[in-house]
Amino acid sequence: MHKQTPAEAAATEAFEEAGLTGEATDQCLGVYSYSKPHKVGNAPIVTLVYPLHVKNVHSKWPEKHQRRRKWFSQQKAAKKLSEPELKRIVATFKPKKSLL
Repeated sequence: MHKQTPAEAAATEAFEEAGLTGEATDQCLGVYSYSKPHKVGNAPIVTLVYPLHVKNVHSKWPEKHQRRRKWFSQQKAAKKLSEPELKRIVATFKPKKSLL
């Protein structure tokens, strides 16, 4: 049984993959899918996207040795994405004032 909400799980991923912590919001922004290479072929992945109001940027995080964190404007970030659904989610995201 999972003990985290989907938004909390997304916040955990944000910390593990980018060293970011903050307030997760339970409103799903959208869903996208992709194929992830696996030892025995490609694995289909379905991902739900949740906003995180970043409050802390850590200098150390679990996957720091695997990833490089880089900040972009929202528009530039959307242009760099290859998954069409994720590109649309990022390009059309409008943060609520309660997140700021």
